[in-house]
Amino acid sequence: MLSGKRAISATTSARVHASIRALGFHPHAGARSLASKRSSVIALVLPLRQGMHLPVLMQFATAVVTSARQYHHDVLLVTADEGPAGLRRVAAGAMVDGLVLMDVEMHDPRVPTLRRLERPSVLIGLPADSAGLTCVDLDFHRAGAVCVEHLAALGHREVALLGAPRVVYDRDTGFAHRTRDGFLEAAKRLRLTAYAQPFEEHPQAVQESLAQLLAHHPGLTGLVVHNEAAVAHVLSSLRALGRRVPEDVSVVAICPDELAERSSPALSSVQIPAEDVGRQAVELLMRKLDERTVPPTTLLPPLLTHRASTARAAA
Repeated sequence: MLSGKRAISATTSARVHASIRALGFHPHAGARSLASKRSSVIALVLPLRQGMHLPVLMQFATAVVTSARQYHHDVLLVTADEGPAGLRRVAAGAMVDGLVLMDVEMHDPRVPTLRRLERPSVLIGLPADSAGLTCVDLDFHRAGAVCVEHLAALGHREVALLGAPRVVYDRDTGFAHRTRDGFLEAAKRLRLTAYAQPFEEHPQAVQESLAQLLAHHPGLTGLVVHNEAAVAHVLSSLRALGRRVPEDVSVVAICPDELAERSSPALSSVQIPAEDVGRQAVELLMRKLDERTVPPTTLLPPLLTHRASTARAAA
């Protein structure tokens, strides 16, 4: 009767719940798990790899944990980079009800295993072949395009993407490739001259790479930064190189709003919607656990906020 699955009268229900409150009774989590054949735990598979920006990752993780608690689920954080074998280990037995995966690669070796697992799963990210999967993410392809369109509308004709560290591209990480593709395709469509290259995160490496880029392309007036750890170094390097933002160079970033707002000058940016993505990932997983239909792919549209770092190109 306490499960709510047996029909009883409203009067009886009120009396029972009054007694429950008086006795201070709380349902036993273990008994509930046995009865429902669920553990009330989901796994967040977040392998900690080189080139990943931990503060942004923790925003996603916090969103998943907070959303899971709203469904009375705890979260098992799996940080070991064990590939398919790690998924099979976590999904074996009754440890977790389902899995949320991050740092998805274009040709992710975990995907074939996910399709065979009995446990439901949701990917925060989009592999090249998403058939049979459930995915949610920011539309990074469109995000790259939106940044180019913003700079083009301000009259910039030569632009560059300062991307993630090289190891992220070498690992075939989906969001990095999709951003670059969207950036280059939009630049071609708008007939802009465009360059795209990986950027490391360390101050000296950023300044050296930026100095070379500007020396080789003196007409460059628009930068798109898709590397949260390098944002501050890009701005300080431009100052050191004698380039004013936005008078000489306009800068737009793909990053969390709080990073854009505390930069100097405040950065025009496309927000990384970590909270929305994490929440939707958990909602999709819960719907799958209840055997309800879910969309195969959910891509959140990018939102660009114009701040002080972008202005019309000098005539």
